[in-house]
Amino acid sequence: MNNMFRIVKDTAKSIRARSVDVSEDKLNDAIALVNDMHDYLVMSQNEELASKYKIREGVGLAAPQVGRNIDVIAVYFTYEEDGETKVVDHRLINPHIISESVKLAYLQAGEGCLSVDENHEGYVYRHFKILVKAIDAKDKKEKVITARGYEAIVLQHEIDHLSGVLYYDHIDKKDPFKVIEGSVRL
Repeated sequence: MNNMFRIVKDTAKSIRARSVDVSEDKLNDAIALVNDMHDYLVMSQNEELASKYKIREGVGLAAPQVGRNIDVIAVYFTYEEDGETKVVDHRLINPHIISESVKLAYLQAGEGCLSVDENHEGYVYRHFKILVKAIDAKDKKEKVITARGYEAIVLQHEIDHLSGVLYYDHIDKKDPFKVIEGSVRL
């Protein structure tokens, strides 16, 4: 990993700023950044390395969280399905949600964020299925990703950062644990 990031906290003004699209001439710089963000996430999920570098485990990271207000996000996590380990690995430049389901989903345990040290309890409702159009940093080609469930939630959380929106902005202040009929609990 080229550099260790200092995660920007939710108290910083810059975390609430709107990020800008990456222009063609800045693409290589954005790719280098998103690859470093990816490496940070992988390292954060390794107990030994996370302990050594005193970093919290994360599954997603947006450029504003590392001090850059550009439209770049990284998502990395593994999960078990049918006895196989599956990997979700997105390194996206200029991601935009182009379609979303009516069906909503939320995480039973609530959401967290590397930029947020304080616990904000409550359900964050997001679309169960989304289509995201972005430049994939792995091959520099534009593509459309179909994401459902947890993957869709993580992508929406990171894309929100690009608009200066934090997960707790979505929690109903009057009834934080309100259950929306027909929503999927994950």
